[in-house]
Amino acid sequence: MMLASATVMKRIMIIGCGGSGKSRLATELGERLSLHVHHLDRLFWQPGWQELDKGEWRALQEEICKQPEWIIDGNYGGTMDVRLAAADTVIFLDLPTLTCLRGALQRYFRWRGRSRTDMTEGCPERLERSYLQWIWTYRRKRRPGILARLDKLSDDKQVVILKSRRAVDEFMRGQ
Repeated sequence: MMLASATVMKRIMIIGCGGSGKSRLATELGERLSLHVHHLDRLFWQPGWQELDKGEWRALQEEICKQPEWIIDGNYGGTMDVRLAAADTVIFLDLPTLTCLRGALQRYFRWRGRSRTDMTEGCPERLERSYLQWIWTYRRKRRPGILARLDKLSDDKQVVILKSRRAVDEFMRGQ
């Protein structure tokens, strides 16, 4: 589903497989719409790749979601319900597995040994086998559940499913 450019989006949630371009899309869309962007990876990971306490994690997202306008990028299925309830627009980057693997590899070679701009300082870019495995199995293991969640959303929620880099570019041209 694609949104018309006249559609007002003020609370946007961006989800998708690792390497699909969630953070890049969030940043570009935030600049275009003048909305503050919250990168979940930056919020969850503390320096040295330490995880935020689960209670703090949920509370932090609940506070962000109370704000009248935002873009939040990232999956984190355990707290997706918080964002789904508050979002007016959900963008699902449903890109092919090989496209996502290529994106993750390109990001690694660009940032290796340094913290990305959408990541917490003190968390240098890394590429672990478990992450590549998560990307490899995402369409089979995670995608069906996400599609089911999106299908259950109320009609007042806008859902945009983008299936290629070209579709992402076309979507952005319409904003």
